[in-house]
Amino acid sequence: MTKPRATPPGEEIKPLVEVPPLLLNPILEDQGAYPLLRLDERRRELEERGVETFDFGTGDPREPTDALIRQALREGVTETSRYPTTTGKRELREAFAGWMGRRHGVTLDPGTEVLPAAGSKEAIFHAPLAFLHPSHGRRGVAYGTPGYPVYERGTLFAGGEARPVELDEGDGFLLQTGAVDPGETRILWINYPHNPTGATATYEYLERAAAFCREHEILLFSDECYNDLYSGKPPPSILEVTKERTLAFCSLSKRSGMTGYRSAMMAGDPELIAALKKLRPSIGVASQAFVQDAATAAWNDDEHVERRRRIFDEKRTLFTRFFGRIGLKYLPTDASFYLWVAVPGAFAGDDEAYAMRLLEEGIVVAPGRSFGIGGGGYVRVALVPGLEECGRAIERWERLSG
Repeated sequence: MTKPRATPPGEEIKPLVEVPPLLLNPILEDQGAYPLLRLDERRRELEERGVETFDFGTGDPREPTDALIRQALREGVTETSRYPTTTGKRELREAFAGWMGRRHGVTLDPGTEVLPAAGSKEAIFHAPLAFLHPSHGRRGVAYGTPGYPVYERGTLFAGGEARPVELDEGDGFLLQTGAVDPGETRILWINYPHNPTGATATYEYLERAAAFCREHEILLFSDECYNDLYSGKPPPSILEVTKERTLAFCSLSKRSGMTGYRSAMMAGDPELIAALKKLRPSIGVASQAFVQDAATAAWNDDEHVERRRRIFDEKRTLFTRFFGRIGLKYLPTDASFYLWVAVPGAFAGDDEAYAMRLLEEGIVVAPGRSFGIGGGGYVRVALVPGLEECGRAIERWERLSG
């Protein structure tokens, strides 16, 4: 047996055959890193140096998940484990339909108009796969920018054509359908209350969007993950206007403090739901059975959501008073848990530079450019830390402004 040749110290071992570069899906190469991951890396670097940080960058609230939900989760863990089904438990779909009836006055058939998902992010990403194909004449997907990056990414991976529509503060950050080319658009995404600005839409706006899509045979997808977080008039659902060729995407992540549980619902047109039922077995299934039990408890209960609303309202008031005191311009809102703040003049509208300066004080915010075209010149403040932490962060921020 021949022994391998020992490599002298310091000598590099060269492969016998040159290994070619790994070939990736070009969409992965073009997209680069998920924007908020870069912020998280910077935060970790600060913490490793012992700096106390206040993370207003990632939308992951710290308030405890309600005890009722946690108890349902524990009781749902059985001795044996089986695969969840694509359609999930009927009790879960009935609980969601019950909430939609109480909250929005919308009647849903739990058997044909409701479908669970393991979080709204994966549901939003995968939905275009059921309705787009390179053979289609119209493959455009329109969505607002600045906005949630997953609308674009789901479109591109499904072989669609991304059609971003720049949102304007003068229009209240409402997507203007006049900027959508109906001849090229197959799907229109709307998202109100809006991430990242916190902007809200009226019932009348939703009616106009639905009428536009109906006229031009465009599928209307409404991301409503924040519509149960408000302190004023309850934001409407698109399903209050129409179900025809329409889907609403709803989540327990923010409503019930269940970001780590991964539980969401898709609801609307039974024909669209039927298409997703065909698609989703190739992708995955509903959440684990015990998570479905926790989700059922969450959709059936409204009291814990009321408590969460009050907490976010307190945080929002704390910051808006502070912004008013130091003269920072922001978009007034009473929904979601985001504040969209204009970069002060000293930073010449450079949102990344302003975010970096705040990082030196341990304050993590999301530069507006992370959310696409139109986000430059703003930072997003996610009201994530507890009230006491918010107060300490404001003290540091105020020192910077002084």
